[in-house]
Amino acid sequence: MIKNRLLYFTSALFITGSFPSCSGVKNKEIVLQADVFKTYKLPASAKLSENDKERIRIGAGLFYDTLLKNSGFNGGILVAKGGNIIYENYRGAVNFGGTDSINANTPLHIASVTKTMTAMAILKLQEEGKLNINDTLTKYFPAFNYPDITIKDLLSHRSGLPNYLYFMKTVGWNEDSVIQNTDVLQWLIDKKGMIENIAPPNRRFTYCNTNYALLALVIEKVTGSSFPAYLQRELFDPMGMKNTFVHYTGDGKIRSKSFDWKGREIPDNFLDDVYGDKNVYSTPRDLLIWDRMLSDTGFLSARSFKAAYIPYSNERPGIKNYGLGWRMNVYPDGRKIIFHNGWWHGNNAAFIRLPKEDATIIILTNRYARAVYKAKYLVNLFDHYFDTDEEDKEAVLPGVPDAMAPAGVGAVDSTMNKKPKLKGAKRRRS
Repeated sequence: MIKNRLLYFTSALFITGSFPSCSGVKNKEIVLQADVFKTYKLPASAKLSENDKERIRIGAGLFYDTLLKNSGFNGGILVAKGGNIIYENYRGAVNFGGTDSINANTPLHIASVTKTMTAMAILKLQEEGKLNINDTLTKYFPAFNYPDITIKDLLSHRSGLPNYLYFMKTVGWNEDSVIQNTDVLQWLIDKKGMIENIAPPNRRFTYCNTNYALLALVIEKVTGSSFPAYLQRELFDPMGMKNTFVHYTGDGKIRSKSFDWKGREIPDNFLDDVYGDKNVYSTPRDLLIWDRMLSDTGFLSARSFKAAYIPYSNERPGIKNYGLGWRMNVYPDGRKIIFHNGWWHGNNAAFIRLPKEDATIIILTNRYARAVYKAKYLVNLFDHYFDTDEEDKEAVLPGVPDAMAPAGVGAVDSTMNKKPKLKGAKRRRS
């Protein structure tokens, strides 16, 4: 199969250090400069050998030509090491089939990759003494009648709460009205007796978007600022992420639309205004800045980063786990693949970080393409992580299914093959 040949090829490139002729490669190396922004400074880019750069460039190009381009890809891909962009490519148009070409400055919906930003913002507020992740949610919302759930439970998807993608409609939400984060909180409180599948907290991992919708409300509560305004002021602007923003109704931002695998536009629905779990728009280059800021920049302490990358779901054996806002593969020799995928409507996202090798892989698209999640094959360009396609298993832990989309809804972190039809909804005025 093509994917197995690609796995072999990328592994061989790493092991042997050999590569074919690069005469057809158009990409040029781009160094992410150590610019000083409002608050934070990018770490200096590492020096790489020409052999390493060429090997990575060839392997990434092979992945793009063999798997990504042939999937109907409509977006951008970036592969970097030590802050150096080694491979970068953009394809398609903002409006599928149009002339408004996607380029390095085109923001696309990053879906559940948003969770990485929400989680790091929470840890930043903890360092500032504005909250403690061991606090129960009732400290901030006294009416919240789930008394034992902590902020940490939300961060690690161990709250036991059901997914708002399911229960809001099930307990009677009118799909002609668009849900806000405050609606999710209020219905959890008011409809508790009607909501099914509520479990005790910290019993097991269950990926659930409700957790991060509530975390956005915690951020708003302790800062007195809206979640979009807070991330813009404290993350995006200070870090120089010029093409990144949180979408909300009435924000005045021009958003890229999304399309199914056949190129048909997918309309917004009643779930599109909830943020924290999704709704950040960004670019591969801005996400590379975000990646670089997750190191020795002063944005967070080493202690907070360590806490974020600890596995918290250890009920079952295996390498797959979840930290605080991050999926991870943890290998017996101590190496980790830190990552998050995303899916919302026709938008797919893959954001992979290799701390040991200081490497980054980013793919965004606004036309549904399952091949985006094959980005993990590219990790073998930096070290030999696996020989088979076992990484195709979609569970975070063996036997524990990932979030799957209910009928009529787009899940924000799933790799299902079939895309459900979406029902449009009238926008509620803010």
